[in-house]
Amino acid sequence: MVLPGIDPLAIAQAARQIQAGELVGFPTETVYGLGADASRDDAVSKIFAAKGRPADHPLIVHVAGVHQVAHYASSVPPFAARLMQAFWPGPLTLILPRKPGVASAAAGGQDSIGLRCPAHPVALAFLAACNTGVAGPSANRFGRVSPTTAQHVRDEFGDTLLVLDGGPCEVGIESCIVDCTRGQPVLLRPGVLTRAQLEAACGEPVMDKDDAVSGGAAPRASGTLESHYAPNAKVRLMDARAMQTALDVLGADAAHIAVYARSIVRIQSSRLVYRRMPDDALATAQELFAVLRDFDAQGVKLIWVETLPDASQWDGVRDRLARAAA
Repeated sequence: MVLPGIDPLAIAQAARQIQAGELVGFPTETVYGLGADASRDDAVSKIFAAKGRPADHPLIVHVAGVHQVAHYASSVPPFAARLMQAFWPGPLTLILPRKPGVASAAAGGQDSIGLRCPAHPVALAFLAACNTGVAGPSANRFGRVSPTTAQHVRDEFGDTLLVLDGGPCEVGIESCIVDCTRGQPVLLRPGVLTRAQLEAACGEPVMDKDDAVSGGAAPRASGTLESHYAPNAKVRLMDARAMQTALDVLGADAAHIAVYARSIVRIQSSRLVYRRMPDDALATAQELFAVLRDFDAQGVKLIWVETLPDASQWDGVRDRLARAAA
């Protein structure tokens, strides 16, 4: 059942569901989450079962503010505190050392925990009403396209799941993830925040996962598998010239293909689905998952996506498309 997120009674009902150990779909500025009480391993296990997600693949715990961090994290490095101050509430997840005995299932059994404070008024009101951290991966089947509307969540899980409707997600792709457990900030998953923004806020270089020089291997983190965010149709990334050449060869016979491109393309087939990609990275991120879902709904078999500009602001979209095409 979908309830209006602006209704205090709906938020109270959703919070009671969480406190009873049940699941709730809730909006954030990035994507919709599938939430459970992070402090209850039995509740968190329902997330893994509903999504078909491996139990050792950690979840992000959503908190109502910095005041809840100490409940889950045994320590917070100074650079991590600076990142919280700069970007919370917002689309940034920090991996921190986990307190023993807390949120083990949500952490996938690791000694670290991913924490985020979302920048969505419905999410913040919901988290405050829950009075606990809420483990919340994207509200979709594991590995599939993330949901950015309440209807997407309903399409995934049906009417039995309580979903708070907060409208379309403003950001549209998942949060940036920075590992803070190895003495230096390490970027595990890009988002709409650029490396330059992160470095300016924390006052240190932000390393790539493969370039980090201390502290051992990176912890497992949500949404970092090679294949992820995938629609039913096969995604192929192509430069504009190769895409146009392929379309010219197919001509009027092109069918069951969707094209998502910034460049002007010549289309000779009425059976081909075309959607123009925005020139702006943030606008593309906001609509990306909805576009992929719409292509699936139209029954295409192939999705051809024009390769993206090299600029850093496209890193988050580039990451999602690369995993969708893996």
